[in-house]
Amino acid sequence: MSVPNNEGEPITEAGLAALKAELGELETVGRREIAARIRTARAHGDLSENGEYHAAKEDQAHLETRIQRLRQRLRDAVVVQAAEGPGLTLAFGRSAEVRDEGTGEVHTWTIVGATEADRTRGRLSVQSPVGKALLDHPPGATVEVRVPGGTRRLTIERIL
Repeated sequence: MSVPNNEGEPITEAGLAALKAELGELETVGRREIAARIRTARAHGDLSENGEYHAAKEDQAHLETRIQRLRQRLRDAVVVQAAEGPGLTLAFGRSAEVRDEGTGEVHTWTIVGATEADRTRGRLSVQSPVGKALLDHPPGATVEVRVPGGTRRLTIERIL
């Protein structure tokens, strides 16, 4: 398995770049937009009954919380190089076509860090039950994985 066992959150280089970009956007543009909203609301007078001001301050608190969480993710991030070349097994950062034996559907999934996971985009967390079950298996392997809806049988059709 190409995921480090040490402390930290595994992430691909692309995931790290996206994390840094989002953090930069929130720290600059996001903060400026909130500050402008607060200035505008303050200009309306009495702050004690100014709903626009209170909404902007609440949004500011949410923004700062998001920034702190992204900073923590950045501190915890451990870049794991995606496996390259004609590998024999499904590894971190690699994609595969996987058939759900129960439905016959074929999905294209990439194994990524938990912070990059997005099932709608075919990005499975290496820490998810399905990600763990598929990791380090070759094409043709069928694995059974327990999920909240029961047990699924998944077959790795091919590694991309």
